[in-house]
Amino acid sequence: MKRPMFSLMVAIASVSIILFGLLGWSMVKNPQAAMGEPRQPGTSPTISQRQKKTVDSRLVAANTKFGFKLFQEILKKDSGKNIFVSPSSVAIALSMTYNGASGDTQQAMAKTLELQGLSLQEVNQSNDALKALLENPDPQVQLTIANSLWAKKGVSFNPDFLQKNRQFYQAQIAELDFRKTSAISDINNWVKQNTRGKINSIVNEIPPDQVLFLINALYFKGTWTKKFDQKQTTTEPFYLSDGTQKQHPMMSQRDKYKYYENDQFQAISLPYGKGKLSLYVFLPKENFKLTNFYQQLNTENWEEWMTQFKTKPGFIQMPRFKMDYDIELNDALKALGMEVAFDSNANFTQMSSIPLQLNQVKHKTFVEVNEAGTEAAAVTAVGVMTTSAPMPEEPFEMIVNRPFFACIRDNQTGTVLFMGSIVEPK
Repeated sequence: MKRPMFSLMVAIASVSIILFGLLGWSMVKNPQAAMGEPRQPGTSPTISQRQKKTVDSRLVAANTKFGFKLFQEILKKDSGKNIFVSPSSVAIALSMTYNGASGDTQQAMAKTLELQGLSLQEVNQSNDALKALLENPDPQVQLTIANSLWAKKGVSFNPDFLQKNRQFYQAQIAELDFRKTSAISDINNWVKQNTRGKINSIVNEIPPDQVLFLINALYFKGTWTKKFDQKQTTTEPFYLSDGTQKQHPMMSQRDKYKYYENDQFQAISLPYGKGKLSLYVFLPKENFKLTNFYQQLNTENWEEWMTQFKTKPGFIQMPRFKMDYDIELNDALKALGMEVAFDSNANFTQMSSIPLQLNQVKHKTFVEVNEAGTEAAAVTAVGVMTTSAPMPEEPFEMIVNRPFFACIRDNQTGTVLFMGSIVEPK
């Protein structure tokens, strides 16, 4: 992790990359055909056209359920560490990959991604519409979603697979000579550019059997609707899971917030800009550990909790923090039912006539939360080898001085963009 650095700029970035490995060699007689026909003017829908499309609520529900399942699998590995991931970034990268799957592999991916009952066309169209809605501008918020496919020069890919990723995911598609070191630089420069420099690289080397990289990059930067006053930030104790404490900068303010409390935790929604997106912080009560909270964290409870937030006056004190996180998701995705996609029985015939399999799914994030707001970025790479009325209640007090769960949610669509477990703010 990087050392904490005070800054008025705040961000989140995420990158997800899927790597495909080659099981059999096949070269293309016409290398240009591997990438499909060049995009013609007007063949990709404009932003205004995409915004007219509707987001299928079933896709949002599927992404939420997949996100919490993935998070639970990651917790099994890194429960004692700070975790910060973008389930949306991973879901988008895998949705692009899903366009190339057939047979048992397609069914396994549908089950893992909770896409049963949705046709491939519905998945693609809803992802297209969702991207347009999420990127709907707010002067106080920046949110960009970028996709790309990087193919090995001379390897044949189904033009229909490539066209679907161009049309529905606005994916940049490029053919590279993977033997040249410049190929790594080209991919990493794209990642750096699309995460505003928050994530500088996702690829360190390209094995000889590597044929394709599918990458999603998600960048978010939001200013609080009401900024925290830096003069109110004080150094206070933060109590770690083992009972020890550390001194840490804690920012605080009083205002009216969307707030929910039960006998197990307190929760607050801290809005950005016009309120379309919020940071949700869930703080287990002192007699209810974060591990106990995670046992309750599932889609059904989440949807119920979201209906319980009411506007009321209160005081919030929470740590500012900054962190990087990266993880390989192979084991987590296999545990969720996608094992066939990683072995020699994988069926990606809609992607290429060449036998292919996933060989790695990597995910990196960056997040910084401070007095001004939040900045974050995420990259996932896949490799193929209504406001409630104020309640006349007593003001609440929420002191986030022990491990907590946080997420960034788009309140318009219900999409959870990022989620994390903060056990020790850095």
